[in-house]
Amino acid sequence: MHVRGLRLPDETEIQLWVVDGRISLEPVAGADIVFDGGWILPGLVDAHCHVGLGHPGEIPLDEAIAQAETERDIGALLLRDCGAPTDTRSLDDHDDLPRIIRAGKHLARPKRYQAGFSIELEDESQLPAAVAHEAKRGDGWVKLIGDWIDRSVGDLAPLWSDNVLKEAIDTAHALGARVTAHVFSEDALPGLIKAGIDCIEHGTGLTDDNIALMLEHGAALVPTLINTIENFSGIADSATRYPTYAAHMRDLHARCHARMAAARDAGVPVYAGSDAGSMIAHGRIADEVEALKGIGMSATQALGAACWDARRWLGRPALDHGAPADLLCYAEDPLSGPDVLRRPDLVLLRGRAFRPKN
Repeated sequence: MHVRGLRLPDETEIQLWVVDGRISLEPVAGADIVFDGGWILPGLVDAHCHVGLGHPGEIPLDEAIAQAETERDIGALLLRDCGAPTDTRSLDDHDDLPRIIRAGKHLARPKRYQAGFSIELEDESQLPAAVAHEAKRGDGWVKLIGDWIDRSVGDLAPLWSDNVLKEAIDTAHALGARVTAHVFSEDALPGLIKAGIDCIEHGTGLTDDNIALMLEHGAALVPTLINTIENFSGIADSATRYPTYAAHMRDLHARCHARMAAARDAGVPVYAGSDAGSMIAHGRIADEVEALKGIGMSATQALGAACWDARRWLGRPALDHGAPADLLCYAEDPLSGPDVLRRPDLVLLRGRAFRPKN
């Protein structure tokens, strides 16, 4: 196959050939032209996408496959799962599904996360060993629950002490894995960042001091803005038994854009993740790209956070010679907005062509 058009982000003319499922920058005689004119970019990245997670937690494998197909059809061809109770490793045998970078199962404490989602550790001293286990099961990432409601105090609170976090994150790093953490509030952030966490998910409680710590320690941020925007108010409304927690969630919701913008303006690397899998439907990474513009990103920066920049952060190739032929072709400029971005005219996944029905 042969495609030609404008490459993003620089909008230079590019021609690509596909041979045995991989990109060639060298001409191939007799290749069929399957796309001519328009825009070409690497497959989108959803850096927080729970394939294998549903409302009850674990789901049947055919439902996980359907989730992955939904992502493929809107052009999300690389997914960082950020924790899933379903073992989806067999999906790697499907040439028609996106690649998944797994983080194993969420690691939490009893009754300190959503039921059925996580491995619950009775004692926090078990965390380093659990991190080692999940690091060996995953694809270079481990997922911690950094904070959740503590019903004994009626508000969000950290799950782990600082010394245990340091030992656990050092353990992951020694095994070649990176660590990310779910964090809503302010209090859990300093311990996680100082312990060497590689990424913060959500991060709505970021203060200026914590942003400075993230810069000092090199932590990235995946703010999952559409989840915060659409769901925090409802979470607060349902927490009638815990008024302090409800008020805290409303405050975090109100300050979210300002805090994410402050992190971005300070230079914290920000990447796009939809948090699809429970409260957010699959196939919405284009909406997250649009939301990133609301924290000061240009259209190109926001798309890069879900494409070429995210691929570089995750150590995956883009439109490189010899790379898997995972790319998207658009007749209209995908920088123009989510309605175009979520509807590629042609998806090439490992060299296999899909023309999405949507």
